[in-house]
Amino acid sequence: MHEMSIAEGVVQLLEDQASAQGFARVKGVWLEIGPLSAVDASALRFCFDAVTRGSLAEGARLEIIELPGRAWCLGCSTSVAIRQRYDSCPNCGSHQLQVTQGDELRVKELEVE
Repeated sequence: MHEMSIAEGVVQLLEDQASAQGFARVKGVWLEIGPLSAVDASALRFCFDAVTRGSLAEGARLEIIELPGRAWCLGCSTSVAIRQRYDSCPNCGSHQLQVTQGDELRVKELEVE
């Protein structure tokens, strides 16, 4: 389960930012996650709760913003919605899709005190 290492990485990022910016506690974290990032949001929530115990983010709420997947179809030169890698183009059936959105995993916002 790589979500545990992702949650640990988020906590490390929070601790680094607390040191750099001088806050003592994290009350909320907003993460943007795309469907192509291979991250299970429910597993990440579970892991986040586990790894934040005893840290400056203990009890912080985790908000997950799910982004849509999009790709550029080289076959028909159109931007299309996709749900997973290796989907075919819904317009022309081509598999020549270049992902343009949906593989993100980033901290968008923090609520701190």
